[in-house]
Amino acid sequence: MFEYITLPDNILPPVAPYSHAVRAGDFLFVTGQLPEDPNTGEIIKGSIEKQTQQVMENLRLVLEHAGTNFDRVVMSRIFLTDFRDYQSVNQIYASYFHSKRLPCRTTVGVLGLAGLGDIEIDLIVYCGD
Repeated sequence: MFEYITLPDNILPPVAPYSHAVRAGDFLFVTGQLPEDPNTGEIIKGSIEKQTQQVMENLRLVLEHAGTNFDRVVMSRIFLTDFRDYQSVNQIYASYFHSKRLPCRTTVGVLGLAGLGDIEIDLIVYCGD
């Protein structure tokens, strides 16, 4: 069984052909989120801290709409355009998780991201019992 999830009321309007998340059995696969304003879809420029905070808040919106939260995340992938930002990103990212329940993670340096943001994060979430 698959459930394709898109946020209502044009929140985080998709800029390409994708769903915000797809539930496949007990797992939820959350599309990579960029530092975009959830109302306009415009990429927020500025410090990596500001961008990371916005990405995490966008992920929270998707998780809450899907009826789950960061406590259920089992895997995340972070894409960064500048690895000098690694420590700043880690501090903000870690603040969204319990220190004893950190998900698995991959961090990848990339040359560019859609919308010209500097960070993108996607998630895999376990939604079973």
